[in-house]
Amino acid sequence: MSVFEAVADPVRRDLLAVLREYGPASLNTLAEGRPMTRQAVTKHLNVLVKCGLVRAHRRGRERIHELDPEPLKELADFLAPYAAAWDDRLDRLQTYLEENP
Repeated sequence: MSVFEAVADPVRRDLLAVLREYGPASLNTLAEGRPMTRQAVTKHLNVLVKCGLVRAHRRGRERIHELDPEPLKELADFLAPYAAAWDDRLDRLQTYLEENP
């Protein structure tokens, strides 16, 4: 699965956000408070590991998951022209609105 496919899922985006904000975490921590089973969270984490967005390593009896943002560069590079186009459109709209109150 590609990075694009992996981040298309809102559950996986949420897991990435948690890892980005709070740092490395165990499965128990990531599954806590979610309306899904630990097995479902594990499946989502495995997708993120396979596409390189998350690294997992053992610490005692737990697997610790850690964000690896490097593969997101491909996604950011792909989206950059679209963001620039929207910025240009918004700038033109702002200019129009300022000139035509």
